[in-house]
Amino acid sequence: MGLTGTVFAIDAGNSKTDVALVGPDGTVLGAARGDGFRPPEAGVAAAVAGLVPIVAEAAGRAGLDGAVRAGHVQACLANADLPVEEAELTAQIERLGWAPSVTVANDTFALLRAGLPDGPEPAGVAVVCGAGINCSGVAPGGKVARFPAIGRISGDWGGGGCLAEEALWWAARADDGRGEPSELARALPAHFGLPGMPALIEALHLGRLPAARRHELAPVLFAVAEAGDPVARALVARQAEEIVAMARVALARLGLLETEVPVVLGGGVLAARHPLLHERVLTRLAECAPKAVPVVVTARPVLGAALLGLDRLGAPAGAYGALRGAYA
Repeated sequence: MGLTGTVFAIDAGNSKTDVALVGPDGTVLGAARGDGFRPPEAGVAAAVAGLVPIVAEAAGRAGLDGAVRAGHVQACLANADLPVEEAELTAQIERLGWAPSVTVANDTFALLRAGLPDGPEPAGVAVVCGAGINCSGVAPGGKVARFPAIGRISGDWGGGGCLAEEALWWAARADDGRGEPSELARALPAHFGLPGMPALIEALHLGRLPAARRHELAPVLFAVAEAGDPVARALVARQAEEIVAMARVALARLGLLETEVPVVLGGGVLAARHPLLHERVLTRLAECAPKAVPVVVTARPVLGAALLGLDRLGAPAGAYGALRGAYA
């Protein structure tokens, strides 16, 4: 198999990693999925080493018989938030010898590319709201807007993890009287089959309930909000404001507030289209950026990584349609 025009596309998020080997005509030759990518916990070298068996599996499914080689590696990685981190991750992947060229970008750029039209100099902004929240954008000519997105120290608020923590905080205070009443005080412990907030707090504190299960509470929050609970509704409204604020600022930085461009929305929280959140995001976006065109992307973000790889290698126009069709 000639591998000159092929791309190893990698989308590695906090919870899962997708890899696809894509041919120059846009055909997905092999694909594989593995665990999440968390350099802050595992270290950069160990996190990149965790990609090796997933890439090897994709290569094997493409019939490469263990020969992991392509024309280009396009890796869109969670936790690649700063240029210095992108450079370090690039160096680690280059050492593996998978391809003569490697490009590393934050995983928000995979979502962005998946939602932008194919063609020269696409422009737009993407906001991902999944486990966390982040935003990136690009203008004609290649100017980029992005945020550090490394937690509260960089001004971030939102995402499933943050929403779960906020729901627990408000539920605890509603239960013991320090805060206003909320159905969250009953619904959160009930989700885990526990009798009340004291039991839930104890189970989380002592580790009887794994911390990783906190992510289950974001959907509970949305259900309680949908039923009319004021506290839960206020949290959903704040999440919408944060999403729109990121999009508005990115558009302004790129000089696109007065231009009709896509605002791509993705990640588990946004892709679920919870009515309260989705409708408020659309309403506020129309007020702040009336020419923005909201686009919800539900395809696997590895599609965007693969499209970026095809861009890099100058693939023919027909390759883009074939690739998008594979992930439709």
